[in-house]
Parts: sequence; C-alpha cells; structure tokens
Amino acid sequence: MKAVSTSNVYGKISVAEKAIAQTVADSVLECYGVVALKNRNVFNTVGQFIKRKNYFTGIKIKTIGDRIYISLSVVLKYGISIEAVSQSLRRTVKYDIEKFTGMIVESVEVEVLDIQV
Repeated sequence: MKAVSTSNVYGKISVAEKAIAQTVADSVLECYGVVALKNRNVFNTVGQFIKRKNYFTGIKIKTIGDRIYISLSVVLKYGISIEAVSQSLRRTVKYDIEKFTGMIVESVEVEVLDIQV
C-alpha cells in the first residue's frame, strides 16, 4: 500500500493513499450537484466488481514528493452549472485533504462523465 509522507519539526508523517481516497470520496459526495463518482473505463468497473476489492471508483491520487495530485471522474445532476460544481469540488477537496494530511494539494482535476436526470 502506498503512502504519502512528509516531515516537519514534529517528525515524519505518513498517510495511506487509501485514507486520502476515503476522505476525497466523502468530500466529493457531500458537494451539491454531485450524484456519484464513476470510473472512466467500464472494464475497470467490471474488474473491480469481479475481484471484490474495495476501490475508490473515480478517484486517482498521484504523489510527487510531499505534493498531492487528485483526479476525479464524476456524474452530476441535470440542470446545475458544471463550472460552479467543478470549482466547488476543487476548493472543497483541496481544503479537506490539506487539512487532513498537512500536505499541499497541487491540483484537483474534475472530469464530468455524465449528467443524470
């Protein structure tokens, strides 16, 4: 299992990517207008179902040093502003993860895969 690590005057801090992904999922699903997180590739979704592993669908986390890069694939509710929801997601996820880990979130990319009526 991968972990994100950083050091400060208090010592070394390591946070598992799974813990970060869970926090991201919680933040995303609480944002107004978001219906679900969804994998871009149907085969990934089927593969995860068959393996019965607990993956966080629609979330990709990449770390370089103590910087965190997050990519989200979401389904939004019909009739809302895609730009407004995307900006809200970026701000909310960045704030929550920086608060949780104490590390810098360099970017949060949002990809809208579908609109649900």
